[in-house]
Amino acid sequence: MAADMEDIVRLAKARGFIFPSAEIYGGFRSTYDYGPLGVNMLRNVKNAWWRSMVQLRHDVVGLDAAILSSPRIWAASGHLENFTDPLVDCRNCQERWRADHLEPAPDGALHCPKCESTDLTEARAFNLMFKTFAGPLDDESNAAYLRPETAQGHFVNFSNVLRTSRKRPPFGIAQVGKSFRNEITPGNFVFRTREFEQMELEYFVPPDEAAKWFDYWCKERFEWYVELGIPRGMLRLRPHEKEELSHYSAGTSDVEFLFPWGWGELEGIANRTDYDLKAHSAASGEKLEYFDQASGDRYTPYVIEPAAGATRTMMAFLLAAYDTDEVAGEKRTVLRLDPRLAPYQVAVLPLSRKDTLVPVAQEVLRLLQPIAMCDYDETQAIGRRYRRQDEIGTPLCVTVDFESLEDHAVTLRDRDSTVQVRVPIDRVVDEVRSRLGA
Repeated sequence: MAADMEDIVRLAKARGFIFPSAEIYGGFRSTYDYGPLGVNMLRNVKNAWWRSMVQLRHDVVGLDAAILSSPRIWAASGHLENFTDPLVDCRNCQERWRADHLEPAPDGALHCPKCESTDLTEARAFNLMFKTFAGPLDDESNAAYLRPETAQGHFVNFSNVLRTSRKRPPFGIAQVGKSFRNEITPGNFVFRTREFEQMELEYFVPPDEAAKWFDYWCKERFEWYVELGIPRGMLRLRPHEKEELSHYSAGTSDVEFLFPWGWGELEGIANRTDYDLKAHSAASGEKLEYFDQASGDRYTPYVIEPAAGATRTMMAFLLAAYDTDEVAGEKRTVLRLDPRLAPYQVAVLPLSRKDTLVPVAQEVLRLLQPIAMCDYDETQAIGRRYRRQDEIGTPLCVTVDFESLEDHAVTLRDRDSTVQVRVPIDRVVDEVRSRLGA
């Protein structure tokens, strides 16, 4: 693992994972753009989540709800009233801070982290939602909000999904999408940003089964990170203290990762009870219930919610995969990413740019592209190209050399072991598929 966060920040920018947004204009605080490698890896993280949570299950269906939403949703959900952070201002240096993030001095006073002044304003509630206006007039009749979480889309569509999917509790609705929070103190690279992506499941269960399913999803989600390559020692499941719980939660546990600065949340698993469905039912006048025809029971389901951040999860996988070792007396940096997460699974490398090799290499590339995301690189010495692919996490390199013209075979190199084997071109697809588990 990268011991220093700066190792990942440097690698992310230098190799094209993540760039500061609007950098040519001096940047825009706490916003980032995902480059050629980053967009591939972030998509792979989301695809791995979707495969696990939807594709491989029969009890979960998908949803893609709108980002812009009615104020009535957020009034009913409690976000207009409760989705706040306590905010203080330093009268000396004019910096703004979250009061609950300030450590009291021995005298009990709060000190400004920047100038150490104790001349701070009283804490006041600061709502984290981004407000905008939908329509020609900037007045309250046209007020709208960018969603601070994807979850409410699941709840307001509960009846639609129940009717069209013909599911019955326990069943889930999954969604991956953008959310927006006007964080007072964003930071730690992409760990806390104002624009981010969430991977959320709302799992609707009979009320008397909520505890069972809460435990199930805590274990299931913890193992997902392990199965994709994060060592167990870098993860923990931490139950929330009573005073930490959100207004809707009867119990929450976080899957946390050991970041360079300490433990931080990757995913929260919450028992949201029937709070949301009942709140929207009361506010809208629509019944959001389930009727069990077999038993004749009618009830409002409880909801178990595993909610993960896609961007911070990607960062955790990068940190866990970062390694340095020595090959042939030379130090190298290597990302030991699971092939399912790596930006490229295969790199095709002609030994030389000579006309005789390039057509063969491009034909090998065409063979492999249907089964894997491939990079193609014909510049610099082959050793340097291997090092670059190691550094960006590519599991396999396929080298076309002058012998390929004679034996119709290529050299297949493994990222982690650096072992190289000769494989006939007509078998390279099967060999790569086998090694990638595709």
